[in-house]
Amino acid sequence: MPPTLASLVHHSALKLTVRAGEDRLDVPVRWAHVSELADPVPYMEGGELLLITALKLDAEDPEAMRRYVRRLAKAGVVGLGFAVGVNYEDIPKALVDAAEEEGLPLLEVPRRTPFLAISKAVSAAIAADQYRAVTAGFAAQRELTKQALTDGPQGLLRALAAQVDGWAALYDASGAVVGAAPEWAGRRAGRLTAEVERLRERPAPASAVVGGGGPVRSGPDDRHDDRVELHSLGTGRRPRAALAVGTASALGTAERYAVHSAIALLTLTTERSRSLQAAQQRIGAAVLGMLLAGEPDHARAVAGDLYGGLLDAPFRVIVADASPAPVTADGGGDPFDGLTEAVESAAARAGEAVLVVPEGDRLVALVADGGAAAEACAQYTATLENARAAGGAGAGPESGDEDGLVVGLSAPAGPIAAAAAYKQAEQALSVARRRGRVFVEHEQLAAGSVLPLLADDAVKAFADGLLRALHEHDATGRGDLVASLRAWLSRHGQWDAAAADLGVHRHTLRYRMRRVEEILGRSLDDPDVRMELWLALKTTSTE
Repeated sequence: MPPTLASLVHHSALKLTVRAGEDRLDVPVRWAHVSELADPVPYMEGGELLLITALKLDAEDPEAMRRYVRRLAKAGVVGLGFAVGVNYEDIPKALVDAAEEEGLPLLEVPRRTPFLAISKAVSAAIAADQYRAVTAGFAAQRELTKQALTDGPQGLLRALAAQVDGWAALYDASGAVVGAAPEWAGRRAGRLTAEVERLRERPAPASAVVGGGGPVRSGPDDRHDDRVELHSLGTGRRPRAALAVGTASALGTAERYAVHSAIALLTLTTERSRSLQAAQQRIGAAVLGMLLAGEPDHARAVAGDLYGGLLDAPFRVIVADASPAPVTADGGGDPFDGLTEAVESAAARAGEAVLVVPEGDRLVALVADGGAAAEACAQYTATLENARAAGGAGAGPESGDEDGLVVGLSAPAGPIAAAAAYKQAEQALSVARRRGRVFVEHEQLAAGSVLPLLADDAVKAFADGLLRALHEHDATGRGDLVASLRAWLSRHGQWDAAAADLGVHRHTLRYRMRRVEEILGRSLDDPDVRMELWLALKTTSTE
């Protein structure tokens, strides 16, 4: 512990006597300072024991002493040492009364005790306290390292919680709690998700403090006013994880060493995991290539236990595209970071296998049908789409990096049909891009109508060109060929029914259809011509 006024009073060589403020001697002393100025406050930082002889003070003036002591107390001075036998044989009553009134400890320093001896005692005690803190910090580092090597991150969290006499929790890249110690801390850590999300938006390394201190051991449901430090983990642009440490008060030097050691160890673990993840992605790329090449047996052999479970049940293929890649302010940023984190974190929490393979401007993933990863993909893209709708293009859930992100999802498939599923995901992605959507499932295409697909500009241009001559004819007032053609096609070429719809004689309708053939130079007996005309009419009618 740092030196206190009480420890100085009990120091046998100093012979100090308490003359006021005896109930406040447990205050830590940051330094001992000598000043004979009438107003030394501008040179105080707080926490000092001020030593004086009253050389320039009227120590017998009650009002002057009240003002003097009040200024010292407001400046954070923790005690006043008065040397007797120099300018005053005893501490003047005015100073004693002022110290008592303000509650400022007043120590009598005998003539045979030089101020230098008090300064040395304070300095030695501070040095000893720092040495103890450093020694305890190294011991904590050894214990944390041992626990990390034997029991992994959970063992490290238990050791850290014991070192700080509080609790500790670890969050993954999505902000979900993946470990906590003691056991009850998981619930407390879960309430800090919003703060962790805000921390993740800042470049690593980043830290934040939540709360101001309070009970942490009174019961599982009574830990809301503790002091919590949040630290991001990882060396990349985006934090890979976060650490929370909850205590009843601010951390001391030894506890701070322990927290910094834990951050270093967890960051090392995180970066090692990234290296393993890169190797896993290379294996995943090989597995995906074999599946798309129609070699499911070879893919199973390479996947082994790593992806084997995923290939034993129906899966879906996700194809995400981010071209053209957006340019961010810092010149970097992976447009697939958010989607990858959402899918992989959900799969990890659910114990699912997931295969994620970056392919340049694309990202391909295999996820279990109906699993947590597939649901996370849908939720993430829905959040992104809502953000874009609310804020315009470029408004993503975390940054502008996801501005061009478009995602297609295949129908359920197995290893033998992987290539077909990949094609389905590509088709869904193409439709999403054409519709201005973020996410489209292939099953939605089969369940819906083909008409929305006609919104493409090239299709509209074709329709306008095909029907332009008929519209120009009708604009002269010489007939209503476009409406007649639409009625005739909608009635599948039935003259009487179409003529009745138009309110004209069927011979009139026959004449109009001959004029359509003459103007277009195409025969309505050709089913391809009728199909193209019908689609052109539907396209122009939806504008």
